Amino acid sequence: MITPTEEYRRTDHKAPKKPLSGLDAWVHHIVGFYTRRRRVLAELRAQAERIDGLEDHWKGLRDHVLQERLAEIHQQFRRHPASPDLPVHDALAAIREAADRHVGLRPYMVQIMGALAMHRGYLAEMATGEGKTLTAGLTAVLAGWTGRPCHIITANDYLVQRDAEWLRPLYRYCGLKVGFVSGEMNPVDRRAGYKADITYTTSKEIVADCLRDRLRLGAWQQPNRRLIQTLLAPQFLARAELVMRGLHTAIIDEADCLLIDEAVTPLIISTPHKNETLREATRLAHEIVEPLVPGEDYDLDLRHKEIELKESGRQKIHERCSSLPPLFRSLGRREELARQALTAREFFLLGKQYVLIDGKVMIVDEFTGRLMPQRTWRAGLHQAIEAKEKLEVTDPTETMARLSFQRFFRLFHKLSGMTGTAAEAANEFWQTYQLPVISIPTHRPCVRKVEPDHVFSSADEKWAAIAERICQFHSTGRPLLVGTRSVAASERLAELLRNHGLEFSLLNALHHREEAQIVAQAGELGKITIATNMAGRGTDIRLGAGVAELGGLHVIATERHESHRIDRQLFGRSARQGDPGSAEAYISLEDELLMRFLPNAVRRRLQDAFRSGLPKSGKMATTAFTLAQKRAERQAFRQRGSVLRMDTWLEDALSFAGMEFSH
Repeated sequence: MITPTEEYRRTDHKAPKKPLSGLDAWVHHIVGFYTRRRRVLAELRAQAERIDGLEDHWKGLRDHVLQERLAEIHQQFRRHPASPDLPVHDALAAIREAADRHVGLRPYMVQIMGALAMHRGYLAEMATGEGKTLTAGLTAVLAGWTGRPCHIITANDYLVQRDAEWLRPLYRYCGLKVGFVSGEMNPVDRRAGYKADITYTTSKEIVADCLRDRLRLGAWQQPNRRLIQTLLAPQFLARAELVMRGLHTAIIDEADCLLIDEAVTPLIISTPHKNETLREATRLAHEIVEPLVPGEDYDLDLRHKEIELKESGRQKIHERCSSLPPLFRSLGRREELARQALTAREFFLLGKQYVLIDGKVMIVDEFTGRLMPQRTWRAGLHQAIEAKEKLEVTDPTETMARLSFQRFFRLFHKLSGMTGTAAEAANEFWQTYQLPVISIPTHRPCVRKVEPDHVFSSADEKWAAIAERICQFHSTGRPLLVGTRSVAASERLAELLRNHGLEFSLLNALHHREEAQIVAQAGELGKITIATNMAGRGTDIRLGAGVAELGGLHVIATERHESHRIDRQLFGRSARQGDPGSAEAYISLEDELLMRFLPNAVRRRLQDAFRSGLPKSGKMATTAFTLAQKRAERQAFRQRGSVLRMDTWLEDALSFAGMEFSH
């Protein structure tokens, strides 16, 4: 039986504040600076030292006594969840001892600092390899003790299950149940996962489940109405169909990826909508634009990925449009179809934005390099790509519900997180989520050696140099992790290494089985691992025997990313926990970053400088890449701002309909 309190909590959420502007935004910005001031770190360190000072007391307790004391603290948190007088220091000292006994790891001082920061609602920047999984577990126990739903949101299904199972003994000892929700689960298993005190899941799963629950409720979003209806007709609402028990606390792992990088694209629940006319028109549009030539019939805006038709292009489309269904022969509709077909041809490339599996277009997440099997592009783009690849064109979809990640995570009453790279986006975290960033020091000093960038005038020269560099390092026995931006790039490098007779492990959207095991072994003697972006993120890379003496793991970036944070993430895979390691980047003037975000005139000057052998041409190129990266970051920031403004507009426009947060 569900109590009235539980019924209220099912749909209870924090009302997101509208974006500030003008003087209000400026004052809010100053408040953010104050909230993450250096003194806060000193306070966290002092509190962690006090907790560390309690170590002998808790260490001396017998196991059953420790568990009894934990149960007492549990009850205090349960009875007074919002009280400022809760024994947080005693609680963390006791949980630390429990983790040592039942997980085999004693949290370091920096992990206690991270747990304190997240308990206070901060985003803790903790370097790669500093034990963020255990840190989140410490925080989750405090949140789970309150009896409110606590969700730990991480990068992929593998980590969801691994982390939940790994920390299960700690949670059980602390009197808590842990569950997880992954992509393949049915509604019954999902309901069981969300019913636990602490639930591990991914951002896509929790947002989709939240939207599906809202769709099931329909007009019965308000708890008062549901309770009255339950009294009148208990069978009407079929509450058992709801899988979630509410939103309250979210602890977000890899927060920069989930809250920043993925915040541009909203999650949409849709249903196929039969439209044979559109399918036929999409197929014909690809044939109509086939003779159009870039530069002659249309211009490409690489930066914004847009097509601008020229008069000659319009004329060719007009001459060939008679085969289109009558509905699409009007000037506006036929040009819209043509632009869509050209966009699919020029900007969505096989092996980069998507791959083909079993005759279907499968989207590849450009930030993680992983497949997104349940996702499709909107507004006919997916069908245009299918037509380009000469596949069966599927039916378009009709939107049932829409929710951006930005809006969803602002619904939580208590939000915190952790990541290895947050400082660059500290202002945005505060501006969007009221989430202050604090950088936690490393347990041991970082000794990573970062080499200067290697710059080449052409992509072919760059790839040849990378292959030679890998051969050079491999001959010494040092392990290598090579990061690429796309499936196509990883396959190209793989072919080069095969030609050199080298053995390697390849991780991309097409080769992703045993991902965690492959990445975990990337630090073994003589290993070569090629991975798209951040494949294996969240998996420790431990150095094999004798590797430290050789210099540790060496990381090679084959291209700069559109955000400096992602470059730092890749380099952070080496030299973890004080281990030796090094990193370097190989870039060319034909890389996508420069092609999209640097003016043509500047690129031509750079090419001329390289051809003429100017002594400072390499430094000029590095500066150009930095400039292009900043422009890319600014554009992405503006796109996220547009999504946020769209959310606000939809909220205002649809509030009269009682749609709450799902549009």
